[in-house]
Amino acid sequence: MTVEDTGENTSRQAGGRTGGRRRNRERPVSPPGPQQPPWQLLRRPYEPVRAVSDDQLEDIHRASLRVLAETGINFLHPKARQLWSAAGADVQGERVHLDGELVESLVAQAPESFRLHARNPTHTVEVGGDAVIFGNVASPPYVGDAAGGRREGNVHDFEKLVRLSQTLNAVHVHCGYPVEPTDIHASVRHLHATKILLTASDKAIAAYSLGAQRTADCLEMVRIARGIDDEQLDREPSLHTVINASSPLRFDEPMLEGILHLSARNQMVIVTPFTLAGAMAPVTVAGALVQQNAEALAGIAFTQLVRPGSPVVYGGFTSNVDMRSGSPAFGTPEFMKAAMVGGQLARRAGVPYRSSNVCAANAVDSQSAYESVFSLWGAIMGGANYVYHGAGWLEGGLRASYEKMVIDADMLQMVASFLQPLIVDDATMAVEAIAEVGPGGHFFGIQHTQDRYRDAFFAPMVSDWRNYESWAEAGSPTALNHASRLVAELTEVYQEPPMDRQIAAELDDFVSRRVAEGGVPTDF
Repeated sequence: MTVEDTGENTSRQAGGRTGGRRRNRERPVSPPGPQQPPWQLLRRPYEPVRAVSDDQLEDIHRASLRVLAETGINFLHPKARQLWSAAGADVQGERVHLDGELVESLVAQAPESFRLHARNPTHTVEVGGDAVIFGNVASPPYVGDAAGGRREGNVHDFEKLVRLSQTLNAVHVHCGYPVEPTDIHASVRHLHATKILLTASDKAIAAYSLGAQRTADCLEMVRIARGIDDEQLDREPSLHTVINASSPLRFDEPMLEGILHLSARNQMVIVTPFTLAGAMAPVTVAGALVQQNAEALAGIAFTQLVRPGSPVVYGGFTSNVDMRSGSPAFGTPEFMKAAMVGGQLARRAGVPYRSSNVCAANAVDSQSAYESVFSLWGAIMGGANYVYHGAGWLEGGLRASYEKMVIDADMLQMVASFLQPLIVDDATMAVEAIAEVGPGGHFFGIQHTQDRYRDAFFAPMVSDWRNYESWAEAGSPTALNHASRLVAELTEVYQEPPMDRQIAAELDDFVSRRVAEGGVPTDF
């Protein structure tokens, strides 16, 4: 591909275009190639872990409200401050002091669950309740693989990673750009990147909150790709974004623009404070959680101030830093505790919860594996509804890795299998099968095993369960070797999802027109 460097949550508002087209309802078919479980919607059959008592949770919540009332939080957008002032908040310059009752009354208006609509309705997902969805890595400036090493993000790798995410059934949604395509000028990058996301994949996508015009362009492209009108788009959340608090206690103008425009259109917003204990938050986990909760509640409340009932998610990203170097650390015991308590705080607020599968490793090695396992375990046991950066994150989020994406997808499928309820009945308890084999013997050949073995155990793509002799005879392949091979095989079997020709032409025309207009202003 060549790109010119040209510089069912019901809405209360509707309007705009009419005459939506019929949606693409073709059910995706798993392509040939590496065996993987089918794309499926997941439910959590287990109660999330309660890492703190109800009294301790209430203490954290009340401390957060005290921070908002006494210290306050900066809202750097003038319109945001106007809205808060009209709602009765104490606004002093950029600082907004929020009464606890006001915050709680606004947060209470947010929906507990909603649907995020994809171009292909089969890939529409539920967010909240006991639903669990996984996204891919988002926003790294670098990309790498075993063959080519580490390199700057570019449109070629961007499109390859989108295709890989489309092919991997463990990935439910796109969290954003799987790598930043820095060879496309910033003024038009969102146009080309969003077009690739919408054509190379039919899963739900995200946009970055980097100004009103970028947001408006992405919304229009999603509307065109889904073949619907503005009223239907406003009824059906079809685009999501992450709003990061600029911790400590500040929301900047671009982030607030995202809420002002996307919440107004009933689109999904994930409010995620960037609270790293010891750097942008207190060094204690409890203190970092107090600040995280204060920032999250303020952001969630603001979405409801913009549009009551608009879909919003509580994002938790609290971890710690290495105090020797100042570098972020992930997959730590502190991260796991924060992830689990974050889930409790989100459930107390009555909104869905987002956590992450992250690591700080610089290579696809044992560190990347154990840190990701701990991060993912904290997210799942903490009750996360949406696991961000689920596949492909490396180097503390600075690099997208092809091999890590495949290994993570395998791990996500393991979690999916773990989330399947354990069936206990006469057939599964297998008393007759035990009697048939009797003392001694084995169960390999009996009918009970033959009828069930294909479905009895999860068979990962990457793991190698051969004995040492056969493994050594095959050249002693590592997990990285297997993952590299699988990347090539999965890339080979990629199938571009169909799109109506008229819709494709309209999308092309929109992107061409906006590129010709120069896209959006930039500082460079």
